[in-house]
Formats: sequence, structure tokens, C-alpha cells
Amino acid sequence: MSEKINLKILRQDSPDSKPYWETFTLEASPDTNVISLLMDIQKKPINANGKHVAPVVWECNCLEHVCGSCSMIINGKVQQACNALIKTVGTNITLKPMSKFPVLRDLRVDRTKLFDNLKKVKAWIPVDGYYDLGAGPRIAPEEQLLNYELSRCMSCGCCLDACPNVNHRSEYMGAAVMAQVVLFNAHPTGKLHQSMRLEQVIGVGGIVDCGNSQNCAEVCPKELPLIEAIAELNKQTTKWGFFGSLKW
Repeated sequence: MSEKINLKILRQDSPDSKPYWETFTLEASPDTNVISLLMDIQKKPINANGKHVAPVVWECNCLEHVCGSCSMIINGKVQQACNALIKTVGTNITLKPMSKFPVLRDLRVDRTKLFDNLKKVKAWIPVDGYYDLGAGPRIAPEEQLLNYELSRCMSCGCCLDACPNVNHRSEYMGAAVMAQVVLFNAHPTGKLHQSMRLEQVIGVGGIVDCGNSQNCAEVCPKELPLIEAIAELNKQTTKWGFFGSLKW
């Protein structure tokens, strides 16, 4: 059974223009997600006043809660639009772009600074020259469990948007980057760049700028163990600061 949906969207025509509110009225079933509502507007961009307007701009890719590109603020909470159903968020829906990234247009933001920070800490495994060396060292099951959870991060940016320490006065890189440092430092091959990663997060913008608000864990769509990862990184940077090594 269809329901009447009131969709209020904070729009912005360009990075330098002023934002404004626009309302749309649609009919949809309770199992419809927010992305489907935006697609309906794209097909028929008529606002609640009956005026033809430009289609709303947003980003999406997988539509399966995997890529994180459709992240936005829905009724005051940052989350993925593909996973937000009407029966969960209600029939009066307010959409805003994420607040910690520059707005490109409407609900589309520029997450470049997140990806640049992941590059800064070398959040990857260097594989060149290692493919023919045979099997690597065994990893304990308990380490595998934590590493698998951290590897599920989709760089959606929700943790940064909810973090009070990520703002225009701070260079804090955010929980996603801190967790990836822990993940790749735990990998046998990733440890080759361990010292470089710790040097990057031991100074300005690193772990010392985390205020431990734990908002990141509250909004993480994958429920990653971000608090545990930050605690582990605190231990690693303390050891590194005192001894230049992770061994006592």
C-alpha cells in the first residue's frame, strides 16, 4: 500500500552558491528506500508547488549498502540512502548533504580529503615483488577476526561527519583512517610501512586529535570496532613514541 511522502531537501546549485530548501511530494510503499524516491524525482522533477525544477543531484553506485557513495544526512542522522527505508525513517523525510565535506551540488559532496588521508598513511598492502615468494606467515584467528571487521570499511565518511573533532579548525583525519592504520600495520606485508604510518598519525591530525566522543562507532553503517581500533592505535603510537618500536 502506497503512502504519501513529504521529502524536504537542502539543495545547492554549485559549490559557491547559497543552499536552499525544496520540498517534493511523492507516493511510495513503506519498503521503498530513499534512493528510489530520488530516482522518482529524477524522472519527474516537479516540486510540491507543481513547479518543474532541475533534478536533484546525488551519488550512488552499488545500491547494496557496500560502496558508501550514497551517504547523506537523513532526518538528522548520517547514513546511506540505499539502506534507509520509509518504514524506518518515516513519511516526513529531510535530506541534507554531509556537513564535513565540500558540497559540489545538492546532496553530492567531495570526499577527496578522506581519500587523500588514506593515501597519506599508505592504506594498502605493497605487493610488487612479493607475489612469487610463496605462502606468507600464518595469522592467528583472533587477529584475523579483528582484521576482517576493519577491512569492511567502505570509506563512506559517516564517522567523519559525526565526529566533533573533524571541523574547519582541526586537521584530524578521522576514525576511518585511524582504523586502516591498525588494519595494515597488522598485516605481515603491511608492517613494512608500519613506521611511516605511525609517524603520520603521531602528530597533528593524528590520534592525539581524537576527542574520544565515540560518535564514530554510533553511526558506522558496518558497525566496525572503531573504538577498539583507536585504543589499539593509542598503544602503538605510545610504544613508538617511547621506543621507536612496537615491542616493549
